[in-house]
Amino acid sequence: MKRTRSAACFALGLVVAGGDAMAQAATNAALFSSNPESSAATPATGEKDWSFSVSMYGYFVPDSRDYVQPTMTADRGRLHLEARYNYEDVDTGSVWIGYNFSVGDTLSLEFTPMLGSVFGSTSGFAPGYEATLSWSQLELYTEGEYVFDSVESSDSFFYTWSEFTFAPVSGFRIGMVVQRTALYQSDFSVQRGLLAAFSHNALELTACIFNPDANQPVAVLGVGWSF
Repeated sequence: MKRTRSAACFALGLVVAGGDAMAQAATNAALFSSNPESSAATPATGEKDWSFSVSMYGYFVPDSRDYVQPTMTADRGRLHLEARYNYEDVDTGSVWIGYNFSVGDTLSLEFTPMLGSVFGSTSGFAPGYEATLSWSQLELYTEGEYVFDSVESSDSFFYTWSEFTFAPVSGFRIGMVVQRTALYQSDFSVQRGLLAAFSHNALELTACIFNPDANQPVAVLGVGWSF
């Protein structure tokens, strides 16, 4: 969060003529004894430094191409920057800019609307969002984007990934996950599954299984690092 910088100021009074010289000298000494540097407020810490994250998700898709999906983010105050690969399509990248804001304490919401450019096997532009709603040990996270395909409008598509998890102990959460993607063929337009994640300091390991009741479920393993 941005911090406002405050500065103190001081004033000098004019010594009114009159009175004896000793009193005038004492008055002058009192006026000039305060150091302008000491009266100034301590320097503000300024805007928060940059924070970064890197994540890699491996998708193991039966009868299809396995792939790795990396994501990098950079945040400073309200500014959010992000880059993704193999998210909208294989051999496709996207870059994003967004605006961070948050509200609440016990029940908190973090929300980032974004705008992105998509290029590669699929090209176009995409509005998107990321949001986290937290209360006690429960957390709902969701991200989504609608890609307007610049080559073939009929290929425009809405992508989403959402998690609803419970953290029984610190560093461990478990719950449900859903996604909608066009990267590979599936019998389900919206895939649903189970998720477990372990975290320690800045490192998190995630395992997901989509369509666990299907003949060929999809496994996803991820690792993330924040710094």
